Amino acid sequence: MKKKRRVKKSVKRVILILLVTLLLVASAWGGYSLWLKNNHRSKEEEPPQVQEEEPPKEEEPLPPQPKRMSIVMVGDALLHNVVYNDAKQSDGTYDFHSMFTYLEPLIQNYDLKYYNQETIIGGGKPSTYPRFNSPDAIGEDLTDIGFNLVSLANNHSLDKNESGILYSNKFWKKQEGVVTAGTYSSFEERDEIPIYTQNDISYAFLSYTVKTNGLKVPEGKEYLLNVYDEELVKQHVQTAKDKGAEVIIVAMHWGSEYTHDPTSEQKEMAEYLSSLGVNLIIGCHPHVIQPIDYVGDTLVIYSLGNLISAQHPLGLAKIIGLLVGVDIVVEPDSTVHFENIQKELLYTYCTSKYKNFKIYPFQNLTNDILKDYKNVEKKYLKIVGEVE
Repeated sequence: MKKKRRVKKSVKRVILILLVTLLLVASAWGGYSLWLKNNHRSKEEEPPQVQEEEPPKEEEPLPPQPKRMSIVMVGDALLHNVVYNDAKQSDGTYDFHSMFTYLEPLIQNYDLKYYNQETIIGGGKPSTYPRFNSPDAIGEDLTDIGFNLVSLANNHSLDKNESGILYSNKFWKKQEGVVTAGTYSSFEERDEIPIYTQNDISYAFLSYTVKTNGLKVPEGKEYLLNVYDEELVKQHVQTAKDKGAEVIIVAMHWGSEYTHDPTSEQKEMAEYLSSLGVNLIIGCHPHVIQPIDYVGDTLVIYSLGNLISAQHPLGLAKIIGLLVGVDIVVEPDSTVHFENIQKELLYTYCTSKYKNFKIYPFQNLTNDILKDYKNVEKKYLKIVGEVE
């Protein structure tokens, strides 16, 4: 009996222990579950952490950059009768395009493209030396292939008198996008000094002639032609500066014909123009090429020679012209300098009967067109000099 009672007590004790253990486990599990639930909820209820963005850094402005524009220059369009007769078409009109087939590609990539209209486009019937008059087509065709900067002041500007200059002025005003200088229709127009803009550079273009072949500008109408005068030039340059010109370009018809050496007068004028602040001087009139040089900071091309003419009987030098290309650079402090000076000789070809006129850059020549052209090129580039 006693043994049975001990067994029953042991069973009860085990059952009790199991129940207590289960209660403890259940209690612990409930507490853990509650902790998990509360902890999860607290995390959900926590507001998201917002990272404060740093204010964007202000970019430092780039330092001012140099401005630049390019210019290409050729010499005199000197149209003798055999030249314009070669351009005459069966219907009586004139077409000069074929004469400049090889020249056109050389000038296309420049901003400003300069030439000197030596023989006035004066209206009416064309005429030759000594009182020239050229057909409208020469101006139309040269601007059509790209020329947009034309000098009109030279020793043949008065060849058709006042009426010729007035006709010329009207003609050039009709040529869209073309800048001219040197002849005018009033004092107001002459002294206005327009300022032009290219690649954000403000520039002025002026033109003067030293000689008029003995022809006189009508008294009281000196505005018709810019005859070189120091005071007049000084006035015009100062006006250009006052109106904000950063670059001043001056075309000068000066010097002695048929000499490769600049005269003392040319050099003195170059010194004076440089002292006024002129940046670029483009010389014509000698009908042959002359050196390129610096006078102070001023780039001086003393003579570009002829672009086109029929001066073949006067010797090879008169039918070799010069093409010059250069970059004009304006620094942030307004100083002006020049880079990338390019030089190319030009040869005026025609047959022995003065037919088939064509301008050949020397890079397009062969010995069949000009005998020994390589040595000719060396000779004439030596005249131009090595200015950089």
